[in-house]
Amino acid sequence: MARSRELELRSSAVTLSDMEVFIFPQLMYSLLLANLMSPRIWRWREDPWFDRIERAKPYRRINRLKQFIMDHYVFNLDLDTWGLTTKDKELERFRDFIDEDTLAQSNALFGYEGDKYYFSIDIRTHFGLDKYEGNVIPYWKTETVEAMDAFEFKPAYASGAGECVSLAALYAAALFIVARIPLEDIYLMATPLHSQNYIDIGEGILTNNRRLLTKAMWFNGTALSAQARRALENERVTIVAHDTGYIHAVHEEATIDPGAYRRFSERIRAFLKTPITEEILVNFLRHHRETQSCFQVRWPVHGTDHYIAAERAFSYEHGSPFRLNDSTRAKLLDDIDEEEYQTAPLPERLVLNDFEVFIRESQIDCDKPEDRQRLKDVLGQGCERAGIAIDALAAFCHVDPRLPDPAEKRFVKEGEPLGLRPDMSREQLLNRLEELRSRHPVVDLAFYSYRDLNRTDPWPFLVAALERNPVSLEEMRDLSYAEVIGLVSEMPDQSIYDEEGRLAQPDEVWNYGRGDGVEKAILLANILLERRPEVQIALKVEPGIVRLIADNDVLEFASTKGIKPQVWPLGEWLRTST
Repeated sequence: MARSRELELRSSAVTLSDMEVFIFPQLMYSLLLANLMSPRIWRWREDPWFDRIERAKPYRRINRLKQFIMDHYVFNLDLDTWGLTTKDKELERFRDFIDEDTLAQSNALFGYEGDKYYFSIDIRTHFGLDKYEGNVIPYWKTETVEAMDAFEFKPAYASGAGECVSLAALYAAALFIVARIPLEDIYLMATPLHSQNYIDIGEGILTNNRRLLTKAMWFNGTALSAQARRALENERVTIVAHDTGYIHAVHEEATIDPGAYRRFSERIRAFLKTPITEEILVNFLRHHRETQSCFQVRWPVHGTDHYIAAERAFSYEHGSPFRLNDSTRAKLLDDIDEEEYQTAPLPERLVLNDFEVFIRESQIDCDKPEDRQRLKDVLGQGCERAGIAIDALAAFCHVDPRLPDPAEKRFVKEGEPLGLRPDMSREQLLNRLEELRSRHPVVDLAFYSYRDLNRTDPWPFLVAALERNPVSLEEMRDLSYAEVIGLVSEMPDQSIYDEEGRLAQPDEVWNYGRGDGVEKAILLANILLERRPEVQIALKVEPGIVRLIADNDVLEFASTKGIKPQVWPLGEWLRTST
């Protein structure tokens, strides 16, 4: 029988794979709300690192938060962490919601390669996808804050970790809880290969994995900034999520408040544009090394003008606190060995100092073709690559983001305003979300992302557990079921989720090597059902204990999760729902 949209949506809120988030864009905010409910980030407030943070200006609060995240999390894109699926399986599952051609427009696992940048670097090789042949593709699963923290239990990890969507959701929740930034000022953005946030504070701030970028940093020409620019330079924005709703590049319906989206569009476009100034010119040359060979720098040595190739001058920035584009230029150039300089101008190179004067006096607008032509004419006097260089400079100074077009969307309201404020306590926030559940679909989904089986229908969690946890199946395939039972039973009786009612998925139990009795029983049920689909299997949850009943065999595990007493006839449910 066909699955209902409600079951797919709710079970996807548990799994939170890349493809699920693409198809159901409301899941991005459900994860954020789940992190807001979690006690983990609220405990950060008690860390001495954040003492008196509420007294600081917004940027200082955000920057302090950034350093905390840098110290406690690493970026993880190990595609084997959450296992493999197939294109055919995923297409079959979502055939009622999306087609393959649409997926290929915006999903790297189904053919998306972005524009020229991604073609040039071979995107599948860049992300490690080339090792998966044919229809086999990896799960890209987004982690809750608990699953991010639990990476410390995996070999070769000394701290928490997460992929880009996980880090974006973590940042957004921490910005609200710790830095006291209102949700209305935080926009989550997803491109086919990356996720980041735009924070509408001052000139704006972007989160990029663990780091932050101000507008000045976006245009500073460093390697870190170049890496951060890639997504918005080369990909279209697929999803923008906000506390008022979302807008999606493909879906016709949008729930975000039109005024909020208009403000975001204006603000992000202003963030990505800057006038061409002397400082920006040098930043561009630092970023676009191919153009450095068009320039030389003039500098007095013992009172006489000398000249040095721009690329040599830039090379001295490495390991130095001084830069060619600010008030420390003199110190940088004075530190260069005298034999590096030439007494006569270098042939076929424009003097950077003179080009800077031209830019300062001309007030160039990079969007005007006539201004760009003036730059090309001047630079062309010393560089045959002037046309290419100036076009690259214009692109550096003005990135036009490919945002979802509101004119193509039908705007609807998804629910009443969330009404969450930074001055709320965690208890007040939980009460508000509980109150909203019946009137706000995304809030209801958040409780499924939160994995609390005392406050949700258990079947969506169990569907995700029994169908989308391939790692534990594969890594224990060569063991007998008796050996599997022994291995799982010996794991520490410790869930990665602190609270009652909240459960980890089987691959989380396996990856982190620990679990409560209910979690262990679900893991064993998943393995047994994969090996013997016909088995009559059920879980009977009772106070302090869970029984795994498979035909006439019974296994018992102690549990401290406080799950309400109930019976889950897993084999029967699974057979009737597929």
